[in-house]
Amino acid sequence: MRRKPRILIGKVGLDGHEVGARVVAKALADAGMEVIYTGLRQTPEMIVRTAIEEGVDLIGISILSGSHMTFFPEILRLLKAYQAEDIPFIAGGIIPAEDVERLKEMGVKEIFPPETPTSEIVRFVKGLLAERP
Repeated sequence: MRRKPRILIGKVGLDGHEVGARVVAKALADAGMEVIYTGLRQTPEMIVRTAIEEGVDLIGISILSGSHMTFFPEILRLLKAYQAEDIPFIAGGIIPAEDVERLKEMGVKEIFPPETPTSEIVRFVKGLLAERP
């Protein structure tokens, strides 16, 4: 029997707005996935180490603070440094359109703006995980 997909949902930096992260975590759990929510004020190092220790299949970060161009490249760097770049990384929150393409070029698989239906996020995650060996 194959185990449920394990998803890490987290918040990095001083961003204290967690409603979106909790809503997405609940939607993924309701869709049959095991969700590990790291809570607020995590560092990129804490996110990546937790992802590796928990054996997650995907990392999802919610960000509303405007610090995405600092934290997201660092998460991607750490995934590579720990030889865990096979863990896909998605994000959601307030991210200017001009940064979205740059972040995707760096390796973020998808970015979901506010008001994205949770069904769309669940569908994307399931599709992305289905592509993995």
